[in-house]
Amino acid sequence: MIDLKFDYINALDVIDQQDVIDFQKQINTHYKSLKEGTGKGNDFLGWAELPNEINEELITKIEELAEEIRIKSRIFVVIGIGGSYLGARAIIEALSNSFAQLNQNDGNPIILYAGQNISEDYTAELLKVLDDYDYSLTVISKSGTTTEPAIAFRLLKNHLESKYGKLDARDRIIAITDKERGALKQLADEEGYQTFIVPDDVGGRYSVLTPVGLLPIAVAGFNIREFIGGAIKMKEHVESTSYIADNPVSAYAATRNALYNQGKTVEITVNYEPKLFYLTEWWKQLYGESEGKENKGIFPAGVGFTTDLHSMGQYIQEGLRNVFETVISVEKPKRKLKVPVDSKNLDGLNYIAGKRLHEVNHMAETGTTLAHVDGEVPNLRISIPEINENTLGQLVYFYEMACAISGYILDVNPFDQPGVEAYKKNMFALLGKPGFEKETEEIYNRLSSEK
Repeated sequence: MIDLKFDYINALDVIDQQDVIDFQKQINTHYKSLKEGTGKGNDFLGWAELPNEINEELITKIEELAEEIRIKSRIFVVIGIGGSYLGARAIIEALSNSFAQLNQNDGNPIILYAGQNISEDYTAELLKVLDDYDYSLTVISKSGTTTEPAIAFRLLKNHLESKYGKLDARDRIIAITDKERGALKQLADEEGYQTFIVPDDVGGRYSVLTPVGLLPIAVAGFNIREFIGGAIKMKEHVESTSYIADNPVSAYAATRNALYNQGKTVEITVNYEPKLFYLTEWWKQLYGESEGKENKGIFPAGVGFTTDLHSMGQYIQEGLRNVFETVISVEKPKRKLKVPVDSKNLDGLNYIAGKRLHEVNHMAETGTTLAHVDGEVPNLRISIPEINENTLGQLVYFYEMACAISGYILDVNPFDQPGVEAYKKNMFALLGKPGFEKETEEIYNRLSSEK
């Protein structure tokens, strides 16, 4: 039985329950399309069966390699961009101590990231840090030619070889790439890197349950078997019924599209736990790349409360009424901390003395929901009992499946990202990449005419 729960009772001032239920026929059709592989983007449906297809041999190989890395490396660098790093980072950050980088005694490497930007300062500062610590890295790319991670890997590969020598450096590099083709695959074969495969039928943003996510999560010291088990649990539940009343995936996909039909074009994912910041970032990529096509789609935004109640809270309460919120609510924290009594009570907080911070946080969540609903902002709620590997596995598969169903409801292909190529073509032309001479001339003419 799944632990994740979903409700939309606080959206019923804007939509009727019937508006949600009316999506049932479409949802049944789209589940069938996913199962039979007849919908748009059907060559990228491998993620749907992943939880049950991760075999014992692969899990053991990842666990054993992760242990080797923990023994010889104080830092593990994950090189990738988009889905090649966000899924892993979301899970690692959610499970880690909030101050893990200061905790040097747990035996697990610090996980750092590269190739998710092209900042010269960021990359130079990372290399400076790596001068002083033993480290290993994984480079994640199907092609090996994606600009941001390719630049980072070139730099870090040179740094590793300079620091350890070519032979030892080779044993500190793990390539996660295509099975048969691409620049990274070719280099991995030539250099003899340890290699894992990104399945051909799994896109980057759906890849957290492949070695793309599983290896970094295991290196960070977390239980990938429990994580996979949570995804299996959600998958089995989703397959047991498509009814909106019983299936949170169906309910979420239907409700957000019912709200979209009422002009609610922005979905704000809200968390009250800072550990979930990167889960929101992963969700933004998953839904933004999957739905934002053909001038359609709900814009995915994110806030962290109560922090952002002192900034974005004003807009949400009284700004343009095209938004709705989806709150990820965590029922139980890992630790206990109470508000102390103060004899002077100058801050006036003795009325909550003796209460746990989680209770105060939860009352802030409840109070905010009521205020925003009163301000005509529909609120959806996803709740999990606690943050652990199993519940995060459930949450990942929940979001992935709901994203696919939502994309099909919009009648777009939720598994491609043609718009991502536009900036790349301009960047290549501006940098003088061979084969882009015509585009280079056109862009510079355009820039000159705009001065």
